[in-house]
Amino acid sequence: MHDDDFKTELTELIPSMRAFARSLARNPAEADDLAQDALLKAWTHRESYTEGTNMKAWVFMILRNQFYSEKRRAWRRQDLDPEVAERTLIAVTNPDGGLALDEVRRALAMLPDDQREALILIGAGGLSYEEAADITGAAVGTVKSRVSRARDRLARILEEGAYESDDVPPHQAMACILAHMDRLSGRIAA
Repeated sequence: MHDDDFKTELTELIPSMRAFARSLARNPAEADDLAQDALLKAWTHRESYTEGTNMKAWVFMILRNQFYSEKRRAWRRQDLDPEVAERTLIAVTNPDGGLALDEVRRALAMLPDDQREALILIGAGGLSYEEAADITGAAVGTVKSRVSRARDRLARILEEGAYESDDVPPHQAMACILAHMDRLSGRIAA
């Protein structure tokens, strides 16, 4: 198909693409971005379109796949809230903060695997209970129960100071917790 013909046919589909994107995204701004991204992808990959086939179906498949790809990636990122950033991005005035985080990391290691997994996904990963349930293959209620028990047990361990020492330097505590979270949440892609 000649580029001009492809462009004309694709341009005629823009209102339908925007409507379909709105039905998927349910947010006008996100829908417009989604439709634009799908439009760009369709234009970029125009050589893969087979002339004479249903271009609307082809473009809608691109748009739908783009939407679900973004949704799969979206759980990993969170929009920056300026107010939260202002409150949290401050200079550390507590030099013992790193040591306290390392104590939490070592106490986490003492939890049963299922409780530690649930607490890290919800607490450090910022996932919803539903997302954590999908990753772990457990029911949402089970995940909630595991998180609750893990919090209680973690508080007792920290209160008693009963955590074990290991060879990980305290300044690597956050990196260890986040690496553990990445391993756990990586199951969703599998």
